[in-house]
Amino acid sequence: MSQKACMSRKPWDLAFTAEPEEVAALRRILRLHLGVWGLQDIIHDAQLCMSELVANVITHVGHGTPATLAVSMSGTRLRIEVHDPDSRALPTLIEAGLDSEVGRGMALVDGLADRWGVQLCADRKVTWCELATGLPSATGHCSSPRATRADALLKLYGATRLPHAMAPSTLTMAVSEETAIDVIADLLYWLRVHGCDADDALDRAQMHFEAEAEADADRQSS
Repeated sequence: MSQKACMSRKPWDLAFTAEPEEVAALRRILRLHLGVWGLQDIIHDAQLCMSELVANVITHVGHGTPATLAVSMSGTRLRIEVHDPDSRALPTLIEAGLDSEVGRGMALVDGLADRWGVQLCADRKVTWCELATGLPSATGHCSSPRATRADALLKLYGATRLPHAMAPSTLTMAVSEETAIDVIADLLYWLRVHGCDADDALDRAQMHFEAEAEADADRQSS
């Protein structure tokens, strides 16, 4: 299973002031976060969509407006939200010509995103869009019985080794990887002390893993 499929992607948000000079900094921050999340393939489209949502606030709500960028996962999609305090200035999708200098922002978002919309709240509006990521499931994990069993085992095993204040659900990818290595080492030790051939068992496990990995790759390419 690839690291892209396994890593945790926690929602984050960032307050900013709606000014043109803020856009470049927001693009850099978004690029860094998506890189950490393993979503390099959609960084360009995500930056374009985010820039247009911010530009819409600057143009139609006003320079200096306090706003917030919020980024999260919505199922397998990346969700980008821009919050601003004006619920009257609603973004609209209009047909703009190729030579037009205005009106193309939301058309660009509409073309790049899977979907977009506006949510009106009592004290603000939220303009959002969602982009496909290609992740295998909503949790980011391959939806196979083996992966599900392994995840449960790692949480159970990790609970016996972590500080009491740290719940198993808070296992990071780095801790999970070290825990998996410990599980494998302990199982090999168990086989050896019970008179089994640990090297043979490891070779057979590797063969099973490679066969299933190849089958998964075939299914994804078909």
